[in-house]
Amino acid sequence: MLPSSVCRVALFCGSVALATPLGLPALAQAQAAQKFPQRPIRFVVPFSPGGGTDTMARAIAQKMSENWGQPVVIENRTGAGGTIGTTLVAKATPDGYTLLVSSAGFAITAAINPKLPYDPIKDFTGVTQVGMSTSTLVTAPSHGVKTVKELIELAHARPGKVFFSSAGAGSSTHMSGERFRLTAGIKVTHVGFKGSSDAVLEVVAGRVHYVVSGLISTLPFIQDKRLLALAVVTPARSPLLPAVPAMAEIFPGFKRDGSHVMLAPAGTPRPIVNQVSREVKRIFELPDVRDRLKNFDYNPAPTTPEELDAILRSDIDIFTEVAIRAGLRVQ
Repeated sequence: MLPSSVCRVALFCGSVALATPLGLPALAQAQAAQKFPQRPIRFVVPFSPGGGTDTMARAIAQKMSENWGQPVVIENRTGAGGTIGTTLVAKATPDGYTLLVSSAGFAITAAINPKLPYDPIKDFTGVTQVGMSTSTLVTAPSHGVKTVKELIELAHARPGKVFFSSAGAGSSTHMSGERFRLTAGIKVTHVGFKGSSDAVLEVVAGRVHYVVSGLISTLPFIQDKRLLALAVVTPARSPLLPAVPAMAEIFPGFKRDGSHVMLAPAGTPRPIVNQVSREVKRIFELPDVRDRLKNFDYNPAPTTPEELDAILRSDIDIFTEVAIRAGLRVQ
């Protein structure tokens, strides 16, 4: 019979042997976070350069790179309303070095198409909500409409022959355009492009009648009078365009569509996800960043990863209802 002291040692060693494997995943994740980042980080933006999502991604990337001493590279993977770039991130190695920066289109696409090449809930983990842009309903002066009422009258006079552009089927600009169509009770034709900057340029050129897009993309053209703002899609008027009515003034209850978000592939170590989330929050608190965002009335709203996961689930449910009403739901 073994001495009691030997038994105690044996039991202790056995408990360590049993506990160590169970603690390895958490230990490995903690070590990964301590070393992160050790190489360049890639932000995949599923829309073209120059749009609101791309602009926000670049603003974050610059400050993150400066603080962490590693390059943060923007990769624009356009097409299919953001699905191509989003799929790329869903299949990326979950190590924190590939992140998705997207618009409300992430939730909208999920609402429209239940047969995506990825699962919007199971294949991603939220990092942080980025914020909300001030969207504008704009048209070219050449179309001769100066108010939302006149645009609606034009659409009624030419059913199906008035066109609105978007950053592609399933994008936030598409959903905004469809919600305006439903609310106004008009019959118009949707034309999708690779990104919001392309969609805006088509309106500037007069080939499309209107678009609902963020001030990040539209403000320069509004300021040089190449675009006319008919309404802002915010609860109240924008301080940058005080003479332009809020859509809620025209259609009570009309709300903005979703927000920009940052996501990581499912399985990304939680300490790394939390680290990136805290860094984005820090960036938005920098005075020069806040001043820059005020220049186009952008509203930063960083969250915890858990809060973003809840927001996305809610948005997908809400947008699914709109997609069904608009006849956009893929069968």
